[in-house]
Amino acid sequence: MYVRQLELVDFRSYPRVVVDFESGPAVLVGANGQGKTNLIEALGYVATLGSHRVATDAPLVRSGTARAVIRTTVMHEGRELLVELSIEPGRPNRARLGRAAVTRPRDVLGALRVVLFAPEDLALVRGDPAERRRYLDELLTSRLPRFAGVRADYDRVLKQRNALLRTSYLARKTGGARPEMSTLDAWDVHLARYGAELVAGRLELCAALAPLVARAYDAVSAGHGDAHLAYHGSWAAEQPIAGLSLQDLQELLAAALAAARPSEVERGMTLVGPHRDDLPLTLGELPAKGYASHGECWSLALALRLAAYELLRTERIEPVLILDDVFAELDTGRRERLAGLVADATQTLVTCAVEADVPAGLRGARYEVAGGQVRRVR
Repeated sequence: MYVRQLELVDFRSYPRVVVDFESGPAVLVGANGQGKTNLIEALGYVATLGSHRVATDAPLVRSGTARAVIRTTVMHEGRELLVELSIEPGRPNRARLGRAAVTRPRDVLGALRVVLFAPEDLALVRGDPAERRRYLDELLTSRLPRFAGVRADYDRVLKQRNALLRTSYLARKTGGARPEMSTLDAWDVHLARYGAELVAGRLELCAALAPLVARAYDAVSAGHGDAHLAYHGSWAAEQPIAGLSLQDLQELLAAALAAARPSEVERGMTLVGPHRDDLPLTLGELPAKGYASHGECWSLALALRLAAYELLRTERIEPVLILDDVFAELDTGRRERLAGLVADATQTLVTCAVEADVPAGLRGARYEVAGGQVRRVR
């Protein structure tokens, strides 16, 4: 799989730009603030329906305009597919596949697979659990697009359940009329059902990722340490959940919801479920967060993305690999080792301010990005 063409209309800093690509490595070179990351952010959005830089869509639309459009032509096994997304803050996004409108934007998921490594990925190691949950869920959806629906169903139920708990909490504080709380039972059933399905997917994914992360970290760090990951269900107390059936997970989550209800009613929010789970990362015997050095954190973040890349490429559709302003942050040894690990990728897109930072093996086609224009010069 590779991207043959990317067109942006009123996306970020671009009124309109069209970039033609080919398979193999390509380097986007330009000073900071010229729009290199905007290009690859658009590709990441097509692949995940989200940005790796911001949490909402509004910043993606060029100031003074009502919507942004991303059109990308994807090549796979000699066949061409056009994917189009229209981003309209405050309104549902619209999408087209092969020039035909689709019912839901998430129906385009899987048309383009991308693994994107960026400076923001340090948050996978140093940041809050939400960053690691997002990593898992985006990879899960990339592998199995049906999980986009599972996530949407879980989020919808969670929102409704939280609204009921919050209304009850505020009524108790202000002396107002309290809502009928018996409906909480119905929301519990749905939350346990969709939550168990999401957790089951995450657990299977973690089992597949663990050896790949360990191997990638060993390669990037030149054998300096052992990396491990293990899914932690905050609602499962000390009970191991790896290997449990979907039915067992659903029953365990339902029991946790029942046990937590007094506390949830008291605090006005849902306190248990996969929206509060984590993916603890360790180096040797110590947690990476708080103990790993800066270089170790970079190596572990790289290992997580490389593991995702290896996992996806073993499943028949090799993803596009994007390295956004990464090499300036790495020492020479890590640069060369990373380049060696991805040298055979079908398509690698690299952004940088100084081309000399990019190892020679990844210097393929060269594009200059400046003044709202993208020009191929090699």
